[in-house]
Amino acid sequence: MMLKCFSPWCYGHHLALRISVFILLSLGTTRSSRSSDHHSGDGDRGVIKDDDTGVPTPSVGFDTPSTGTETIATEATVDADGLVWLPFDNDDHQPRELPMFPYVRQQVAPNHDFKSYTHRRPQPDQLPYAEYKGGDSPYNYKTPEIREQSDALARSRRIHVKDAMKHAWAGYKQYAWGYDELLPVSHRGRNNWGGMGTTLVDSMSTLWLLNMTDEFNEARDWVRNELTFDTVGAVSVFETTIRSLGGLLSAYDLSGDRVFLNKADDLGSRLMKAFNSPSGLPFGEAVLNGDQTYNTEWHPDTAILSELGTMQLEFRYLSRATGKKEYAKKALQVIDTMERMKLPNGLYYLYVKNMERFPKYGNQKISFGAMGDSFYEYLLKLWLQGGRKETKYRRMYDLAMDGMHNLLVKRNDASGLTYVSETTRGTVEDKQDHLSCYLAGNLALGAYTHPDGLDSDTAQRDLRTAKSIAYTCYQMYKQSQTGIAPEAIWFGKHGIEKRKHAVYYILRPETAESFYILYTLTGDPTYREWGWEMFLSILQYCQTDLAFGSLKDVDNVHLPIDDKMESFFLAETLKYLYLLQDPDTDINVLEKHVFNTEAHPLRIHMPGHKST
Repeated sequence: MMLKCFSPWCYGHHLALRISVFILLSLGTTRSSRSSDHHSGDGDRGVIKDDDTGVPTPSVGFDTPSTGTETIATEATVDADGLVWLPFDNDDHQPRELPMFPYVRQQVAPNHDFKSYTHRRPQPDQLPYAEYKGGDSPYNYKTPEIREQSDALARSRRIHVKDAMKHAWAGYKQYAWGYDELLPVSHRGRNNWGGMGTTLVDSMSTLWLLNMTDEFNEARDWVRNELTFDTVGAVSVFETTIRSLGGLLSAYDLSGDRVFLNKADDLGSRLMKAFNSPSGLPFGEAVLNGDQTYNTEWHPDTAILSELGTMQLEFRYLSRATGKKEYAKKALQVIDTMERMKLPNGLYYLYVKNMERFPKYGNQKISFGAMGDSFYEYLLKLWLQGGRKETKYRRMYDLAMDGMHNLLVKRNDASGLTYVSETTRGTVEDKQDHLSCYLAGNLALGAYTHPDGLDSDTAQRDLRTAKSIAYTCYQMYKQSQTGIAPEAIWFGKHGIEKRKHAVYYILRPETAESFYILYTLTGDPTYREWGWEMFLSILQYCQTDLAFGSLKDVDNVHLPIDDKMESFFLAETLKYLYLLQDPDTDINVLEKHVFNTEAHPLRIHMPGHKST
């Protein structure tokens, strides 16, 4: 008998699942009976054999269980007396004994050649790490030995992520210095964000965190001597805020160099006119060297939820750093307006008509993917940035997460994967964007900072959903021919399904972001493994002779690499993949820093400045 429950919170409580584990163990399919296939020595944990790419060789029962049954069995152990220990959920209030973390890897040599790496797409009944599917933490990984091994391995890997950044930066410097983007196939630069050196500015915090000091200083000199907004016309207010303003502010926060703050103040003052709409909700575009502001051509009467709600971290920080209160006041008033417009379920529609004094919705679509995502992200992060004192933002966030769980969180019957769907006029679409993968990290961050504590029912629900979504996003990568995720997936009777208009990959960072946040909070080395696999696939299929490019179809290994490298690949994707493997970073997402949606870290408490 299989109980149906769409929420991963319920999924983790199925008594039938626990009973089936005990029966399987009694029949001899115990983990102990298979341990000799994976461990060396006299009972000590050994090293799983790797091939020459640093990726584990598939092994039944751990990496690629041959059946769902064997995977369930890894949740239990048999001790020396033959007693079965089952991992109970936290609210059972019973002892929880877990098997030791089994995924021990070999360190990667500094001069390792990754050319021999080949992604292996798993069979549907042999999904790797399937024991993580329901949001469980099935292993004991909190021992000093495991942490030391994981950190040593991570240090050997971060070298190669840094090399990838060096490779891309060298190509940008040689062929596109000062341009917005590098075209990584045709070896040219392009100005498609207004001509503000967007890739250079967007990469500053990555250069700093990767200790690329010479490159950072050279880029700083360009910002000081060459960056001007006097010649820049119409720009996207949202993209300019998160990439350029956020990049300048983070570079200032990390380095203390006022060159960046002065440029940020200049840019912020030019963007402020976007808030001068009849409703106070920002226009989508602004002319930096003029007075014009307007909504984007394809939605001339409306603002976009994710855009109007993803400026507040940057403008409040700018307000604190400069002492100019107007920056924070206008940006935060947008959230006040949206609070009055929240739906009974705590969620928000994507289009908001901003051309009248009293705004109203322009459609009835709800999504945590495109056009909705970072609005919800910033509700939580505003509360964190404010020292966890502004209960309004936390309340808005928690109500939205309740609404999401009640309306949109689903579990696919065929695959058992958890996902966050979309709804239009009440009709649910079983679709999840790659953009939605940020939710895994955001939910985990919200759980670990919950006012009622991590052990509260709501925090545990959110953490389980976070882990379940992270696993689904991992499978988005794993279940393609390239090991790289498409722009979106759908769920049907065969599990994950792809559609031709959304099979491309533009070097997106959201999954790497969530793996980094989840590892940082939980300490589970599995997230490092998943991120490393992602990185290896990017090396294999996206690397060009001078940088990295996008893919037109993640299931077609024969197509040429697309001639486009978004600035967020350097700003976000590589940064998160590096931080994931960097045990020595000073970044602290629980106490010291908040990342804007472009992965630019900003300190929560600025010395010498009061909260605004």
